[in-house]
Amino acid sequence: MNGLSTILIVVGLFLAGGIYSFVKQGMPKQLIVLLSVGAAMCLVAGVMRLEVWS
Repeated sequence: MNGLSTILIVVGLFLAGGIYSFVKQGMPKQLIVLLSVGAAMCLVAGVMRLEVWS
């Protein structure tokens, strides 16, 4: 079960890096909010799976 947790955490961190890049480029706020929510959901889901299945 750790494989899916790892993937979720990596995707969340990738999205978080995208948020930083999009803010620097001045992208639309809606896109930044959408990426923020997606990153938070991936990171929380990955950490929750690690906690539950460990």
